[in-house]
Amino acid sequence: MKLLISGHTGFVGHALVNTCQQVLSPTILRLVGRRCLTGQESLFIKKDLDQYGQFDDCLVGIDVVVHAAARVHVMQENDVNPLAAYRAVNVAGTVNLARQAADAGVKRFIFISSIKVNGESTTYSAPYTAFDTVGASDPYGISKAEAESELKDLATQTGMELVIIRPPLVYGPGVKANFALLMRLAQNNLPFPLGAINNKRSLVALDNLVDLIITCMTHPKAANQTFLVSDDHDLSTTDLLCLMTRAVGKKPWLLPLPMSWLVFAGKLIGKQDIIDRLCGNLQVDIQHTKKTLDWAPPYSVKTSIERCFIK
Repeated sequence: MKLLISGHTGFVGHALVNTCQQVLSPTILRLVGRRCLTGQESLFIKKDLDQYGQFDDCLVGIDVVVHAAARVHVMQENDVNPLAAYRAVNVAGTVNLARQAADAGVKRFIFISSIKVNGESTTYSAPYTAFDTVGASDPYGISKAEAESELKDLATQTGMELVIIRPPLVYGPGVKANFALLMRLAQNNLPFPLGAINNKRSLVALDNLVDLIITCMTHPKAANQTFLVSDDHDLSTTDLLCLMTRAVGKKPWLLPLPMSWLVFAGKLIGKQDIIDRLCGNLQVDIQHTKKTLDWAPPYSVKTSIERCFIK
């Protein structure tokens, strides 16, 4: 198999490249993007992943493209027109690469999308499925939803197989942002008022997501499907912090402050969005993924969380 990966310097892309080199040898592997990581120079072809990028030279003979490059969700957005900025990369850049891939005879295009295409929360609804109506509400989610729509049209027109994967929060060694903050709380193990949060959130370990992507490279039933992915083990924020604390060899010390108090405090200090992420539900139903691909996450939540703390 001849494989092209974009976004190889990112959290997911980097892990995917490393795993492919270990388990898919002697796969021919090419990497495209604006910069290269040390040790990957022989695989790398510098390209702009936007609407103007030209990929003729790197798509020759390629069987599968995994497009993991994206303008990712920005917590503190500074762009005057965020939606336009996301669309430039996540829609125009994605469709440009896919169109040239189809022209070059690429058999399958795998698009790493986001659960934000479904929406932001399942606090008042059933878990998301791959067949739900699009509910994207922020610029990042909207751009991913628009890219999915245009890719489906392109696949219909050209016959190139399309696989869409929508992960929720991805965690693993080197994770950043809110998950890394929770890891620091667990390591310090100070008394913190998160001991009575009874929400449910779906997460996916980096190793489990990479395993699904590799499965989708060749599985015949993956063609023209949309897959949700998770560890198939939903956790409350309290459960997650307890697992993290035990992973570093400590006994959890969490104060059981009622969720309603946390929500009220969040409103008072203008941090309701953070409290919503800590206390709200976001669940995904992966039955379609498991049944279609005869797939299950190979790594447990406990093992995956422990791996986050390995240096």
